[in-house]
Amino acid sequence: MYERLTILTGRGNPALASEIAEYLGIGLGHVDTGNFPDGEISVKLNQNIRGCDVFICQATSPPVNENLMELLILIDACRRASAARITAVIPYYGYARQDRKDSGRVPITSKLVANLIATAGADRVLTMDLHAAQIQGFFDVPVDHLYAAPILDRHFKSMAIPLDELVIVSPDEGSIKRSLQHQENLGGALAIVDKRRANALETRQANLIGGSIEGKTALIFDDMITTAGSITGAVRVVREHGAKRIFIGATHGVFCGPAVERLNAAQVDGIVVSNTCSDASNPQIRNLTTVSVAPLLGEAIRRVHRNESVSHLFD
Repeated sequence: MYERLTILTGRGNPALASEIAEYLGIGLGHVDTGNFPDGEISVKLNQNIRGCDVFICQATSPPVNENLMELLILIDACRRASAARITAVIPYYGYARQDRKDSGRVPITSKLVANLIATAGADRVLTMDLHAAQIQGFFDVPVDHLYAAPILDRHFKSMAIPLDELVIVSPDEGSIKRSLQHQENLGGALAIVDKRRANALETRQANLIGGSIEGKTALIFDDMITTAGSITGAVRVVREHGAKRIFIGATHGVFCGPAVERLNAAQVDGIVVSNTCSDASNPQIRNLTTVSVAPLLGEAIRRVHRNESVSHLFD
């Protein structure tokens, strides 16, 4: 059915890679990954991939440096094994927040990582919900950028929240466009939390801009939850303005540092994330639901393999 199509995975998110392969009706490629005694990464392909269309599924979520290096080594191994085409499937793209020089003497690490992936030998990249859309332009190879919003919205639609009780909340000014897309799909009103960043690690949420949220159901959307400082700050503001129920939706459940403690303390009615990160099904987080993006990534892989339009998935 899929001539010369091969799906490989590192240790970044093997469960998601298995789901993708199952969606396509093929088996995962045979790869041995491990570490030498000094910590160096060991990779060996245990099958012939000469002339194959290879898709390497590897999220660069924590441990970020380990998973990123493993991805680069896998790409290099496939290139040296004479793969016809190599696509790096990166459900979660690490270092995405370092995408510009916002002060003196700082790097643009997103661009550096893009250079490394292309130099290693990737012919194209397939990724989801980049923290900043302009990162696509950092690559010198084609990039297919997918969005998990339809999958998250499908879950919230199933809850049948009355539109006159629904408010879509942007946790900061930078997420307004994302929130507008969710509002277009789900309906309801729109509100924006005024967030001020104190430094790279701390933010402060103050005011709520928009219509009244008192007695209503608030859906707060963001692209990722890392330490959960921003999203739980938005929850606090929304709760102070009288929301009856509060739900959180995000593509990437990174959940590092104090995230579990903060999310449980926030006492939200539900948290919905996708399975782009291996820790997205953290059992310590109350009211957490994980939805799968495997069908979306699998369909994109099928279309790339057959040289069909990927943008058709957005229609």
